[in-house]
Amino acid sequence: MTAIKHALQRDIFTPNDERLLSIVNVCKAGKKKKNCFLCATVTTERPVQVKVVKVKKSDKGDFYKRQTAWELRELAVVDAKDANKENPEFDLHFEKVYRWVASSTAEKNSFISCIWKLNQRYLRKKIDFVSVSSQLLEESVPSGENQSVAGGDEETLDDYQELNAREEQDIEIMMEGCEYAISNAEAFAEKLSSELQVLDGANIQSIMASEKQVNILMQLLDEALNEVDTIEGKLSSYEEMLQSVKEQMDQISQSNHLIQLSNTNNVRLLDEIEFLVNHMDLSKGHIKALQDGDLSSSKGIEACTDAAEALLQCMNVALRPGHDKLHAVKQQQHLFNDLREQFARRLTNHLNNVFVHQGHDQSATLAQHSVELSLPKHNPLHRDLLRYAKLMEWLKNTQCEKYEGLTGNYVDYIARLYEREIKDFFEVAKIKMTGTTKEGKKFGLHGSSGMLTGSTSSLNKLPIQGGGSRRSQSSSLLDMGNMSASDLDVADRTKFDKIFEQVLSELEPLCLAEQDFISKFFKLQQQPSMPGSTAADGEEVDGAVPSRHVGGERPQFTTSEKEMVRLMMNKIFHCIEVELNNLIALGDKIDSFNSLYMLVKMSHHVWTAENVDPASYLSTTLGNVLVTVKRNFDKCISNQIKQMEEVKISKKSKVGILPFVTGIEQFAELAETIFRNAERRGDLDKAYVKLIRAVYFNVEKVANESQKTPRDVVMMENFHHIFSTLSRLKISCLETERKEAKYKYTDHLQSYVIYSLGQPLEKLNHFFEGVEARVAQGVREEEVSYQLAFNKQELRKVIKEYPGKEVKKGLDNLYKKVDKHLCEEENLLQVVWHSMQDEFIRQYKHFVGLIGRCYPGSGITMDFTIQDILEYFSSIAQSH
Repeated sequence: MTAIKHALQRDIFTPNDERLLSIVNVCKAGKKKKNCFLCATVTTERPVQVKVVKVKKSDKGDFYKRQTAWELRELAVVDAKDANKENPEFDLHFEKVYRWVASSTAEKNSFISCIWKLNQRYLRKKIDFVSVSSQLLEESVPSGENQSVAGGDEETLDDYQELNAREEQDIEIMMEGCEYAISNAEAFAEKLSSELQVLDGANIQSIMASEKQVNILMQLLDEALNEVDTIEGKLSSYEEMLQSVKEQMDQISQSNHLIQLSNTNNVRLLDEIEFLVNHMDLSKGHIKALQDGDLSSSKGIEACTDAAEALLQCMNVALRPGHDKLHAVKQQQHLFNDLREQFARRLTNHLNNVFVHQGHDQSATLAQHSVELSLPKHNPLHRDLLRYAKLMEWLKNTQCEKYEGLTGNYVDYIARLYEREIKDFFEVAKIKMTGTTKEGKKFGLHGSSGMLTGSTSSLNKLPIQGGGSRRSQSSSLLDMGNMSASDLDVADRTKFDKIFEQVLSELEPLCLAEQDFISKFFKLQQQPSMPGSTAADGEEVDGAVPSRHVGGERPQFTTSEKEMVRLMMNKIFHCIEVELNNLIALGDKIDSFNSLYMLVKMSHHVWTAENVDPASYLSTTLGNVLVTVKRNFDKCISNQIKQMEEVKISKKSKVGILPFVTGIEQFAELAETIFRNAERRGDLDKAYVKLIRAVYFNVEKVANESQKTPRDVVMMENFHHIFSTLSRLKISCLETERKEAKYKYTDHLQSYVIYSLGQPLEKLNHFFEGVEARVAQGVREEEVSYQLAFNKQELRKVIKEYPGKEVKKGLDNLYKKVDKHLCEEENLLQVVWHSMQDEFIRQYKHFVGLIGRCYPGSGITMDFTIQDILEYFSSIAQSH
């Protein structure tokens, strides 16, 4: 520790003119131990400064650096923790408490003792030493700078003091004058003592000589005191005079304060009056416009609008506290309320009259539209009413009840007007579709348009004769098999498609124009939608709270402004969805295939409406109707499948191409034309799959039930027709079914050929079956001729029974039989005959091969050759 102390003195404190008195090795309590040193130091210059310095070893080397220093006078408490036990912990209370743990109790005690002594000598201040043993604290220490400070350290605080330059010079002069002092110290000391006595005597004489001067000084002090008393007297008199002046100045100051306060109040009062006059004064012109303004002319409407906005500003002014208690303000507010009520009542009456008047004018135009398929335009009505849009907004902000009443009146009136127009419009559309009135006499359809009577759902179960007999309806796959009837239906369906498209094209701009007008006129587009809206017909959605509806009995609903527009549109055009559904039902009754046209047209208009506004009334209504159209389309497909299942075949005539097989071809051609570039192509693809699967199933069902025509022929001809149709139309979603049709066609063709051809050389075939059986039992092929039943003689007998002439005759009978089975429409006779030729040649080659292997060198041959066979088949085909 001594070496560290000397090192710290040399490196840190000597350069700063400080002396190190005590040192203790410590670390912070409760933390990871990082050792440092606390040092007690004093400065070598006067006045002496006492410090506690924290020194820490540098992280970059072995040298020490000064980290923190505290003045000893900042130290308030020294807490040794325990005076009776050895405890290395202690606390120093500076601006905050520092908790330390010494490396040993002895070092801690030595450091605390040094702090106590320094405090006693240099500071004399109150430092609390808590839990410190009394043995460490000396009760008293003599004062004076030359007094040494005793302690546990071997060195005392003042055991050595350096001489300054002057002291060194004086000692040198004295030593030069007393050279003998080196050899005789006692003589030197006596001489110094005698010289000191001489100096003391001279000092006393000097003091006695200055007594006279002291007396003079005392006299001067007495005179100065007298002058001070005189000046104090004058100051007192001056103070009394200033006191009266102060009172007068206080009175003047108070008077000025009252004047300033009065002026401030006057300014504020003027400001309040100007505020009320500027914000609550309505001009006479505005009052006159509100009371008597002309609401029928554009200029009068503009004047009334400006006056209403000015009135609204006056009524909505934010009054300052206390204004509402002023009589003039109350009177003005009463005037404003009267003007508001009077003008609102006058405006409401006028707009109601405008609704009625415009409606009469609109009704006059219905006659000219009744003969043509078009709806009257309401643009003039909208244009006239939009002049009042700002006044409607004013009415909405000031008189909510009158605004809602006016809204309800408009909806009730305009709904009746639109109902008449729309019903007349749809009646014209039905007349154009059916040529009769009242929905074709409620779907009887017996009119001038040539439409057949009856319903497509009531199908007669007629037997299919030959190519199939036709039903009395024009909307089934069975009927589409007849090309002439289908050609007649095309014109009717095209006519229906144009009428239906015209109906939708007329309704769309009508609804959009009315919705746009409602939003602008009733100011229902200014605020964003509120959470929680209501569904159509008042159904509550997302916890919507009941509020006021428009028109008639108004159930209470809290709705957003968009929802309000939708509810108004629902009531105004409540008949559109009903009429559209009736028209769709009529089209479906006329021809169930009209549902294809309607699905495409309705899907396109729904898609267009959703692009404009997905939440609009038009989009919602057309979407609902589209569901009905899609349901009718699905019903149409289901009916076609049902009709296939109900097909009955004749037991006396051949089947041929089934009518629903031809019908699916015509249906696909029609559907591909209708659905070209359509949005709902997926619905048609699903219908295709359902229909084709039903066709496959029912073709097989008819084939199984057929008695006149072999099953393989029914399957072969119909699946060949289906395969040809699908290959020609190239419908991508039916590619799997096309491959299946090809497989079924080829499979049943092969089956029919094998079955019909059978064994034309029957005895020869039985003979060689026996030969093959012997070979299978283990007899070698070249040894078969040694079998009694299969020797060469027996073979020649069998071959002799089938001369070429008999073979040709048998083939000719076979051709006639196949011709009876096959129908002319599909023209598969030559294909079947060629396949039979190939099969016959295959059997012939098989027999020749067995003769060559089992009867080698016998010279036995058939009575005819392959060339003869080809000639037989060719001549038979040409002869027929």
